[in-house]
Amino acid sequence: MIKTLMVAARDRGRLAEILQIASRFGLGVLLARLGLERNDGEVDNPQTLPRRTRLALEALGPTFVKLGQILATRGDLLPPEWIAELEQLHSGAPTLPFEALRPAVEEALGQSPETAFGSFDPEPLAAASMAQVHRATLKDGTPVVLKIRRPDIRPRMEADLRLIAQLASVAEAASAEARRFAPAAMTRQLADAVLEELDFTGEGRNADRIRADFAGDPRVVVPEIHWAWTSEALLVMDYIAGTPPRDGDRLRAAGIDPAEIASLGADIVLDMVLVNGRFHADPHPGNLLCLPGNRIALLDLGMIGHVSPRRREEFIAFTQSLNAGDPAALADVLAIWSAGNAVPRDRVQAAAERLIVRHGGGRVVLSAMVADFLPLMRDEGITMPPDLLLIFKALATIDGVLTAIQPDFDLSSAMQRSSLRIAQARLSPDHWLPTLQALAWELSKIGSDAPRLLRAAIRRLESEPAQPPQDAGAAIITGSRWIGGAIVAGAMLIGGAILLA
Repeated sequence: MIKTLMVAARDRGRLAEILQIASRFGLGVLLARLGLERNDGEVDNPQTLPRRTRLALEALGPTFVKLGQILATRGDLLPPEWIAELEQLHSGAPTLPFEALRPAVEEALGQSPETAFGSFDPEPLAAASMAQVHRATLKDGTPVVLKIRRPDIRPRMEADLRLIAQLASVAEAASAEARRFAPAAMTRQLADAVLEELDFTGEGRNADRIRADFAGDPRVVVPEIHWAWTSEALLVMDYIAGTPPRDGDRLRAAGIDPAEIASLGADIVLDMVLVNGRFHADPHPGNLLCLPGNRIALLDLGMIGHVSPRRREEFIAFTQSLNAGDPAALADVLAIWSAGNAVPRDRVQAAAERLIVRHGGGRVVLSAMVADFLPLMRDEGITMPPDLLLIFKALATIDGVLTAIQPDFDLSSAMQRSSLRIAQARLSPDHWLPTLQALAWELSKIGSDAPRLLRAAIRRLESEPAQPPQDAGAAIITGSRWIGGAIVAGAMLIGGAILLA
């Protein structure tokens, strides 16, 4: 079936390459299960299928690696052995000689890097499938790194997205098993993620926003972006040296307190998710550095998760009901998250009760809870919203990182501490300013009409006979509502003015 896909001539070579790699890793049975190929009697070893799939995704390149990383968050759909394998996906790649990157760098800078910077090191500091990193210094001596997009990577990834979109459409139509994954929606999520990461200005803006979120906390460091040299294909930012949070002894050797780092790391992630509404989507040790003074630097901000105010409220309710051991309250949250799945309420209630039995009413080991929670949702046929899964994934990741450096660390205690910061944020003028501005705008639109409407109501009452008809009471009620509304609006504006003052 894949071979008969209607694809543009420019994509046929890539399609042939995909088929060749799939064949090399023996994925015919998997493609047949997804309705993409016929099963011609091929015998499969299910024990090795997850590993072979992961190796094939790595061989197919960064677009398919990103697809696998998205699938790795879907513990509500995939069994644990698949999740464990997909979580090992990496987008490493061999380094390129700088001369292969030079034309793109000179086009982005408008001059050679040797001219633009005080110094430039042609030897790569690191390499990944989408980019390569080199060290340099600005003219004033500031150490920086250049993140350089690999040449010709955009058209290749765009071709992959076109092909994946077609495969998703075929699979969704042909296979009930594939439909559980909502492949069309997942393809859109993949396309958004890939296109966001291909444009390095997006990563720069993410860094600026996260830095602004933590501007009042000197313990949180986000590299400065040097916009004069940054473009879609080139990102120039401060170089930061530090110690990855992989081992407590190594941190202590560097004069850094693992307990302080664990507490700070938890506060950072919880504030990002529950207070600021945007968070580092993959806070693993490679994207974090611990600095002297018990500080943490956040790196690689190409992929940021966003949390709506409603979702934040739901997640807080989830954690509070879990801490309280309240299955009824937990079931209410799960019912919201499973809306549209046509899951009976009794199954949602059963899932909540099982989760409370295992993890409720005491210390919550988040990574263990998530490891139980997502398979439990899968067993009950509850498909979770993708944005919510990204939150759970990020929190479980940071929980594992912090527990590795401080074994007695308890993220649930940190979540309880965060309640005060959430309350402070809600009382902050910055929290209410958008609401007050919207209210002022709406009042300005009706302000000119209010006197006219009130005068019309008064004239109507004055012109009525001594025995008012039935609708006079409605007119009085309407007028009183206007007056009451004006009083309430005035009170809100006065309160807002006091708050802003």
